Amino acid sequence: MSDSTRRPYDLATPAPNGLRRGRTTGSCATAAVKAALTLLLRGEMVREVRVSLPDPDYYLVVPVEKTERLAGGAVRAEVLKYGGDDPDNTDGATIFAEVSVNDSGAVRFFAAAGVGTVTQPGLRIPPGEPAINPVPRQMMQWAVDEVLDGAVNPGFDLAIGCVNGDTIARRTFNPMLGIVGGISILGTSGIVEPMSLAAWMASIEVYIRVALGHHPDAIAFTPGKIGRSYAADTLGLEKKEVVQIANFVGVSLDYTQRTLEEQQARLGTLWLLGHPGKIAKLLDGVWDTHSGRSGMAMGSVAAVAAGVGFAADLVEQIEKANTVENVVQIMKTQAAARGYWMGIERRVAALMAPRVPNVDRVAVRLFSMNGAPLGEAAGETA
Repeated sequence: MSDSTRRPYDLATPAPNGLRRGRTTGSCATAAVKAALTLLLRGEMVREVRVSLPDPDYYLVVPVEKTERLAGGAVRAEVLKYGGDDPDNTDGATIFAEVSVNDSGAVRFFAAAGVGTVTQPGLRIPPGEPAINPVPRQMMQWAVDEVLDGAVNPGFDLAIGCVNGDTIARRTFNPMLGIVGGISILGTSGIVEPMSLAAWMASIEVYIRVALGHHPDAIAFTPGKIGRSYAADTLGLEKKEVVQIANFVGVSLDYTQRTLEEQQARLGTLWLLGHPGKIAKLLDGVWDTHSGRSGMAMGSVAAVAAGVGFAADLVEQIEKANTVENVVQIMKTQAAARGYWMGIERRVAALMAPRVPNVDRVAVRLFSMNGAPLGEAAGETA
């Protein structure tokens, strides 16, 4: 969809919890690329640009702080990161792009100062590449195409950086993930949803009350978007029966129990659907899975592997993985992988159940980052 057919996305409209949304680092980097290209190719210095979002109906207007020509023909543009009401280590940071022609006919991505480089497997970007995730890369490619407006693409080098990004990254999981030298350029929608605040917890209670209001046979919790299609297509749940709980598993269970008690009702099944990176943290009694308030889950999933008798070298490999998604990749080669994930699902469900005595059955289903079922769901059909 071309830019002319998109509508502006209004950041002034609050999220459902009444809080302000923001711009992802991916949107900021894309805006910097577009501003730099506009000066490089058209000789125009702009104060704002339109960034095409992954949702084909919208673009985001992003202010540009500074644009300047560099030695050697490159152009640099800077954009301030804005996180809205979401607590974010990169809020207020200066994201920049340095753009130059490479005469290769292709767009190439580089890490400038303050953006990290991936050094270990298990992330969405392979080792050796700058820590710029796939969706931001796609958004930057769109920006290139939009500025070219049909002209031949000579090829461009896009070096994405962050002022003081190496310092900011120390407050994130990047060092543990094997991302060295700075922050990651992230985002799947281009928009920061303010999900990690106390006010979001209050809104979750409202969503749970709505989900339980018509006394359904089942409802589902999802930390994010992973598992939504399973809830709709396999479980047959209505949209209002699927509650996105972000990181707040514990309080969501408490809200559910409280609501059922007030209704003097019971719930047949409570589902928890999502990626084991968050859900496996419950094995350690962690009920708020935000990365800033909890550790990573590799130790927990390694302990399960040891408990079911996996070979010591495999257990060590799991324990040393840099992400749980890397564990998913490691387990793909194991014949017992599905049973392993099923074991984690059942252990987590057993830990959840005592917090919701008015629920007859708690069930967990785990999925990889691309939505592929890992445990029980891998043997089910929609």
